[in-house]
Formats: sequence, C-alpha cells, structure tokens
Amino acid sequence: MRFDLLIKGGTVIDPANGRHGRLDVAVNRNRIAAVDPDIPEDAAFVVIDAADQYVTPGLVDLHAHVYRGVTYTGIDPDTVGSRSGVTTWIDAGSAGAMNLAGLREYVADRSRVRVLAFMNIACTGLIGPDYELRVLDYCDTEIFRRVVDLNRDFVIGVKVRIHDANVGTNGIEPLRRARKAADECELPLMVHVATGPPEIDEVLEHLREGDILTHCFTGLSHRITEDGGTLREAARRARDRGVVFDIGHGAGSFSFEVAEQLVSAEILPDVISTDIHQLSINGPMYDLPTCMTKFMALGLTLDDVVQAATSRPAAVLSLEREAGTLAVDAPADLALFTLETGTFPLYDIDMNRRDSPVLLRNTKTIVAGRPLAPRPPDAPAPWIAPGPIWPGFEAELADKQREVLDRGHTPDAMAHTPVSGTSHDRSS
Repeated sequence: MRFDLLIKGGTVIDPANGRHGRLDVAVNRNRIAAVDPDIPEDAAFVVIDAADQYVTPGLVDLHAHVYRGVTYTGIDPDTVGSRSGVTTWIDAGSAGAMNLAGLREYVADRSRVRVLAFMNIACTGLIGPDYELRVLDYCDTEIFRRVVDLNRDFVIGVKVRIHDANVGTNGIEPLRRARKAADECELPLMVHVATGPPEIDEVLEHLREGDILTHCFTGLSHRITEDGGTLREAARRARDRGVVFDIGHGAGSFSFEVAEQLVSAEILPDVISTDIHQLSINGPMYDLPTCMTKFMALGLTLDDVVQAATSRPAAVLSLEREAGTLAVDAPADLALFTLETGTFPLYDIDMNRRDSPVLLRNTKTIVAGRPLAPRPPDAPAPWIAPGPIWPGFEAELADKQREVLDRGHTPDAMAHTPVSGTSHDRSS
C-alpha cells in the first residue's frame, strides 16, 4: 500500500519528538504515517520536494484574533495560515459567553485550520476596540461557567485584558472575577498587560502555575523589567511558580529593548505568539514566522523558535497529541520553510530597528494531509482608517524585506491606522 503524500528531502525540525535532521515525512489519510530517512518516491501517490527546506509541525499561534466579520480586530485564519504555516489558532478572548457560539459555528467549524478559544471573562467579548471590563455586570462568572460547560471541547482557557483604559475605575476586580472563573472551570487564565493602574506587581500576584502572561515583553508601564533591565521580583516569583511567558507581539506589545535585556539574562519566552489582528497584520508584526525571526536576531536558534511556536504552546494547552508534533498517528498538520539569508530590517512596535541576517519564510502549509492553497490578503475593515501607523516605516523597508515579508500586502494596505479613539497600546 502506498502513502497518500510524501514530503521528501527536507530537514525535519520536530522538537516534540527530538528530531532535527534529513528525514522524509509520509502521510496516510489525515495522519502522519512515517518519519524516516530515504522513503522511496514510488512509495507515495503524491510527492512534495522539500529539498533545501525545513519541515516542521504546523505552527501553533497561542494568541490570535480570528473572529472575523464580528469583532473589531478579527482576521481570517485560513487566509493567514496559508502563507504563514500556522495550522492551530488559539483565539484569545475575541468571544465572550454571549457570542461564543458564533465564533464556533461561523469561524472554527468553517475553517480548514484548527481554531480553539480562550473565552473572554466579559460576556460581550471584543466587539469594540476597548472598554469591555468597565461594566462589571458583563463579568458574570456563573454565565461564563455555563457556556464553558457546553463547549469544553472548544474553550481551553479564560482571557482577561487588564490595563487602565480597559478596566476604568474597576481596577483589579475584573481580574479577580477571571481568576474565580478559571478556578471554577479548571482552565488556565491568560492575562493581557499593557499600562497601569492596576500595576504589574498586583496583576502578577493573581497568576498561578499554568496561567499565561501574554505581552510579556511589553515596553509599556507593565514591563516586567526594572529600570536597570533586571527582571522584576514579582515577575521572577511568577515564573518560578510556573506562569507561562508568552510574547503576544501585536501592534503595541513588543519591545526590542526589553527582549534584549531578558534574553541576555537567559530569560527566554516560553511561547512566541503573534496577537495577530487587523492592526498588527500589516507590520511590523506581520505573522508568526516574522516574530520567530525577531528572536533569531536576538540569538535564539532555529530549533528554539520552532519549539516556542509548536511543541511548547501545544504542551501549555494540553494539546500534545493533536498539535505541534510530527509523531506517527498525529494529525498531518505541517509547515515548510526556507531560511533566507541577507540583511533584513525588523522593527518593534516603537519602530526601533534591528537587522537580522536570516528571515524565516513559509513556502507551504499542510492541514490534515492536504496543502492549503495560498489566498490573497483580505481588505482591511472599513473602520481601519487610512493613515501612517508608524511614520517613515514603509520608507525604511529594504527591497528584500518588502519582497519576502509583504506576502501580497500592498503599500496601501500597509498604511492603515486605528480610527480616532482606539486603544493607545494597540494590543489585544
């Protein structure tokens, strides 16, 4: 019997199973059938030539916003997955108890990629750009629990966005309610940070083992480094008790300065995620391979960043058997990449530039054993008004970066900014 599909000649990087080397990957039906050296081409009906490419498990984006057409920030997961290698998307709180059913029926059930959700403690979710925690009645833990109990195969955690503009005068109370919901539902808690009050030390006190601090390398007032660049004591205690540090780059949450301070102290992110949404997709975040490249520019290896975007987020979410792995009998979700060499200017959210000698570029995404055809980028939502998000950004892009990074983005699409009155930290 022949295999349905053979990915031949590539360098497999599969941290979940300790693999890095020249191996072929065979697929039957929608499952990994074999990972071995030199599987003959005539052993499969279809062969994909992966020579000079890297073959990894499909990427797992722990922090994304994919409730397209309903929320302020949502993007289409199949469209972006087709050009980034992400096969598992974790929507980070776009939906609350009152509109979770729509995320499930109209996005997750209709997408080829896998979509799971952290449900927002606010029952409205992220319909608008901000302010969902200013009405405490929206943070109803009883309604939250009822909806979770009906969707335990889909809801994998609790999301709460704690920053001054969002909580208003309610301070730390929305976080207390999110903590209560997470404990009652026995789910991990993902906490967004940006600017206080409440201040970062108070926020960190509420996080426990297995919870997720997203936007962990922010340069805003919730930064986890002291003025001298050392890790705050409250952040050290949180890390010691097993809190997961997740990048969640976004459009307002990644600082090269903070990242360099922490990486130099050998404090690495547990997970590299995008916080991809309408405001971050057109640069300088772009997509998950670009975020991974930024950490390679900071000194992490290719194996490090693949682990932080595959097996590590899968383990955080107890998805080891179905995502982030090329184990035999696992779902046949894979990604192929080239590693471009040259000089690539990369930027954080404050337009601080670092040049990278390499750039990770996705060439093919395979979901359940079938390649996901590339799709053109979607037009921005009408409330994403024209205007420069980062003045001078486009002018500073080198020709090579534009060629590799844009992946279909037009100059017009790169020059959009939130309308007046949106959140100043531009993260979700």
